Amino acid sequence: MNQGFLHKLFGTTPGKGVQPKEAIAYSIAGFGQNFICTIIGSYITVFMTDALLFGADGVTVGNVSGAIAVAILMLAARVFDAFNDPIMGSVVDKTRTKWGKCRPYLKWMAFPIGIMTILCFLPIFSAESVYDGSKTIQTFVTIAVIYVVWSVVYTIADVPYWGLSTCLTNNTETRGNILTVARMFCTVGAGIVTVFVPMITGALTEKFKYADTDADKALIAIDKAEAIANMVANQGINKSEAIQTFVGTVKEGMEIANADTLKIIYFVCAVVLVVAAIPMFFYGFKNTKERFTSDENPPSFGHNLKLLFKNDQLLLIVLSGVLGGARMVYSYTGGLYFAKYILHNEGLYGVITLLVVPGGLVASILVPWMSKKFTKKWSYIAVHLFGGVVMAIMYFIGYDAPWKMIICAIGLVLLGIPQGVNNIITYAMIGDTVDYLEWKTGERGEGICFAMQTLINKIGMAVGAFIGVLSMSIAGINARTYEVANPDALWDVLIISGIVSMFACAVPLFFYKVTEKKQAEMVAEIEARKSEASK
Repeated sequence: MNQGFLHKLFGTTPGKGVQPKEAIAYSIAGFGQNFICTIIGSYITVFMTDALLFGADGVTVGNVSGAIAVAILMLAARVFDAFNDPIMGSVVDKTRTKWGKCRPYLKWMAFPIGIMTILCFLPIFSAESVYDGSKTIQTFVTIAVIYVVWSVVYTIADVPYWGLSTCLTNNTETRGNILTVARMFCTVGAGIVTVFVPMITGALTEKFKYADTDADKALIAIDKAEAIANMVANQGINKSEAIQTFVGTVKEGMEIANADTLKIIYFVCAVVLVVAAIPMFFYGFKNTKERFTSDENPPSFGHNLKLLFKNDQLLLIVLSGVLGGARMVYSYTGGLYFAKYILHNEGLYGVITLLVVPGGLVASILVPWMSKKFTKKWSYIAVHLFGGVVMAIMYFIGYDAPWKMIICAIGLVLLGIPQGVNNIITYAMIGDTVDYLEWKTGERGEGICFAMQTLINKIGMAVGAFIGVLSMSIAGINARTYEVANPDALWDVLIISGIVSMFACAVPLFFYKVTEKKQAEMVAEIEARKSEASK
């Protein structure tokens, strides 16, 4: 690829500072990381509700329904993990190696995170035993422990990955360009998983599903049922009862076969994605270089927490991220449930996520221009207010007619704009707050600052999974029989929560003060201080 084009793309200078090769390597690591993040973030809940049948009627964990138990687990585990991020951020700030403070984690954590991802989908649990209740609590606790351990391991890799962006360069424009490309790579990586996994699961389990509407297929042939009924009629068994019993037996076998097949498919997909992702971690480690790190004595965790609360501009971003946790809930588990149980085609979940991509890509390309023209702050606020209006229109339009689905599809394309802007600008803004913190206190604290970005991401995943499974329960979905008691409830929960979140997340940013001009002034003052101190 033309080096001149790459230097222009990333805003880098030939032979000076960060180079395009590093930016590409950084992006490739993010591409692989999102293979792992997305298979867990989008499908671990479905694995539990549909493959292990915790979402089936009659399944309980203690005194709580299986679906609600899964929802609580997703929320509790993610929130617990999110608040581990500041601890990991402090660990990163204390790290001192010949490779730097952030890069080595790409090397050290590649295999552990891959192993834990595979263990999350280990196909050793019987869906039938869970449904019958013989091993329900044992299976739930085992999966819960594995999932929590995965979350901790993922944090150890994720926090330093994003912190590395501030170690590559302190130029906010260059850093913003690098993050723009990295987030595009991450979006593509996540998109591959969200598109192809449901296509695969849908195709390979199609013959087992929707037993009520495909009863003739389920019976194989009605004359076979008649033949069986005639055989047992001579033994004093009612013929119609015999047919009904046969139908029930066939359906029950198909339901369990569907769940067990789904379990194997998710495991194989996890293995394939992990094998593909691990080399990308090592590539990112090998081809990047840290330039802006502190050589001073590493701070304590307590000291880092004090730094965190001194970074008031960062806390505004965190608050915005928490309030925005449900803005894209339709792209998580809830969207898959909608495609699977309402539209009767889980492969359409890939279409839902793909529809967001064009708007996201356009936003990604426009972010540098928008940041210069309107600043990051006002770009962020404007696109989220726009997103809230789009979702409100979608809610009132509905989905129960072809023309309505077309309008909603256009709405999803437009919703890609706030998603794309958020995915890039938030990281760039946090990078700016690292400079703000150094200007204000003399300490950078990359680890603790970027731990807040991973906290925001995990809160979003937690809220997305929780609302998704909760909507499943509210809609009365039976994961075993594919029956839905209240289809509209699923739509209402997903869209209304998104509307509220879109509007709410814009509010804290009205008080954000680190503009592009202010950041450049702060960097110049920091460099002047260092120059003066070195004399």
